[in-house]
Amino acid sequence: MPKIVSPDLIPPGVCNLLNPSTIYANNEVDLDEVEIYGFDYDYTLALYSNTLDTMIYNTARDFLVKHYKYPEGISKYDYIPNFAARGLHYDIQKGLLMKIDAFHYIQLGTVYRGLNPVPDEEVLELYGGTNHVPLEEVSGFYGKGPVMKQFMDVFSIPEMTLLAAANDYFNSNDIEYDPGHLYKDVSVSAFPHSDKLESKDNTKYILRGDETYAVLHRLASHGKKLFLITNSPFSFVDKGMKYMVGKDWRDLFDIVIVQADKPHFFNSCGKPFRRLDSNGDLQWDKIKSLDKGQVYKQGNLFDFLRLTGWRGSKVLYFGDHLYSDLADLMLRHGWRTGAIVPELEVETRVVNTEQYAQGLTWLQALTGLLERMQMHRDPESKKVLQDWLKEREELRAVTKNLFNPHFGSIFRTCHNPTYFSRRLCRFSDVYMASISCLLNYDLSYTFYPRRTPLQHEAPLWMDQLCTGCMKTPFLEEMAHIR
Repeated sequence: MPKIVSPDLIPPGVCNLLNPSTIYANNEVDLDEVEIYGFDYDYTLALYSNTLDTMIYNTARDFLVKHYKYPEGISKYDYIPNFAARGLHYDIQKGLLMKIDAFHYIQLGTVYRGLNPVPDEEVLELYGGTNHVPLEEVSGFYGKGPVMKQFMDVFSIPEMTLLAAANDYFNSNDIEYDPGHLYKDVSVSAFPHSDKLESKDNTKYILRGDETYAVLHRLASHGKKLFLITNSPFSFVDKGMKYMVGKDWRDLFDIVIVQADKPHFFNSCGKPFRRLDSNGDLQWDKIKSLDKGQVYKQGNLFDFLRLTGWRGSKVLYFGDHLYSDLADLMLRHGWRTGAIVPELEVETRVVNTEQYAQGLTWLQALTGLLERMQMHRDPESKKVLQDWLKEREELRAVTKNLFNPHFGSIFRTCHNPTYFSRRLCRFSDVYMASISCLLNYDLSYTFYPRRTPLQHEAPLWMDQLCTGCMKTPFLEEMAHIR
């Protein structure tokens, strides 16, 4: 077992540095310049309890068995909470679920065939003697390459679990199957989520509706324009928004767009806007303006920009899906983007524990010792170095298990950022656990990214020396804002 670091070696205050209500900045954003706030719906305006994952999994599993006539034995697999994590990659041809870092390397120890880990030696053999996945095989711009699919949607966690369960059933019973067809069938069974939820009482799964109400009212009362662009159908959104905000929720929004078909909404000009009447029925009049009080379906961003004139950094759009919600807006259109990452709450609690701080401190110390002492070649020194390497590997495993025993943190693969983390930094100006974090900041607040040192730069500040980067503003001093 790895050694426990003496608490005396950990600088005072390192634990509990991070506040889960913090908004983190990848890029400088001045809220005083933001006049228009846009939102996705699912996992942005509406956060859901974990019991929703179980319901989605059960619905998809039953559909797979009853509609596609998969073996009844798959019905015996119950949902496994906390098995999968967002941002994982799935090798469609090999039927493997795994975590990949920002440099396209598979993190060994995080590759699963079904519900069982694949030994590192087998992983290397499967990928031609390396754990590197070539660029042409890994996920493309929207998360799906010819070989790999990246699961970026919070809703995709039950889908990954069902893929693992079905793979496990076939492997355990020595049944030949096509992993590619299984992937397609599970994908159809699990999506679209909101369509399958539309007939159910989705409000019982919604969390923090009062905070969504508080955010929207605060923005509207300060004269900000609000709009909604979601892939969900109107009846589903209407039911949830009435529950969270009230029957007059549409009065808060200047524009409401449903069934937008993102990401195509943001990168294609093919679909025109259509208006829905008060009953939700499709109207066929030509849309010459986007008016408050109306509900629109489909459409495209190019017509949206033409009809509204809302361009550039005065627009800030929030969404949970880095590809479908944020990528095009940041890279093609220059809007400000805010990523909603609900997992931040859990991961922040882990980072704030003394166990994590001690483990990370000793892990960094071991890494420094290995780096400095590796030039010693005598047998005794080599034995010490081997012992340090072994202890370092054990510490990495312990640290990983603090987050998720199968895949670890969604932000790191041991020392490197994950593929998810790199995309998060690339496609979002700011990120946070929920939109309720906005309640902690004045609407003229400026978010400044920390100048974290590059590898060739020396750290300049004590918070960087102690933690790598202290990103927590003094939220207690801003408590009056709420």
